[in-house]
Amino acid sequence: MCLLRNLLIATLATSSLLPVVFAEEDRQATEAGAIRKAVEAYVTAFNQADAKALADLWAPEAVYSNPLSGEQVVGRKAIEEQFKELFAAVKAAKLEATTVSIDFVSPNVAIEQGIAKVIRPDEAPEETEYSAVYVKQGGQWLLDRVTEEVVPIVASHYEHLQELEWMVGSWVDHDDAATVVTECSWTRNNNFLTRSFAVQVGDQIDLAGMQIIGWDPAARQIRSWVFDSDGGFGQATWSKKGNRWFVQQSGVLPDGRKSSSVNIITYVDDNTCTLQSINRTVDGELLPNIAEVQIKKN
Repeated sequence: MCLLRNLLIATLATSSLLPVVFAEEDRQATEAGAIRKAVEAYVTAFNQADAKALADLWAPEAVYSNPLSGEQVVGRKAIEEQFKELFAAVKAAKLEATTVSIDFVSPNVAIEQGIAKVIRPDEAPEETEYSAVYVKQGGQWLLDRVTEEVVPIVASHYEHLQELEWMVGSWVDHDDAATVVTECSWTRNNNFLTRSFAVQVGDQIDLAGMQIIGWDPAARQIRSWVFDSDGGFGQATWSKKGNRWFVQQSGVLPDGRKSSSVNIITYVDDNTCTLQSINRTVDGELLPNIAEVQIKKN
């Protein structure tokens, strides 16, 4: 009886706290909305090169670091002068800001994490990750200080490979003898396409492997490398004529013999292509061509 009584008391106590918890969540959601509006106002003022409007969004004793000189100043008037100098030095610059998170340290202090991008004419955009401390004064959320870190630019060869983007997805080719399933996807930063394949005969996987397609910046052409589960491997160069890709491949078979072929991939639409293999050789001996087959996206 005592145990049931204690359990009932604990349940009632927990239930009585729920309205308080929900009220705090609602308050923080409202305050977060106000901070997001302050971020929007900051971007608008920056893009209008309005130094005074920007300074008014900072707290009276805020500390501002000039991103060009590294100089720190304190107070709205000094901040306004810094923005005037910034706009004079960097004309027609535009700002974009994306809020990633807002965390409340106390009812009147919040930290906003975000990504800012400054776009200048005839220059590559500069992207930074920033942390902004906001303080609530007089019912308004104001900036107290901001720290920034430049986001490193990661090189990508996507522009050279984007004509092959239609390959991304799952593809199936089958006949009475076997089914071939190919899965294609981008690697991180879109620098390579990977194509995994499996040849299924009946209920068994007869052969599987991986192909990697990338841009060779030294040779300035698309290349690929392939490895199969039997121990064979090869490499190829890619060239395009119209809607057809000619893949000139050379490789080594599991038993050490050398092979070569020209695989012709014809783009039909984003869900259809054809594949044909010609000029096939093994140790210099010519083999029959493989007739063109149609492959569909699954």
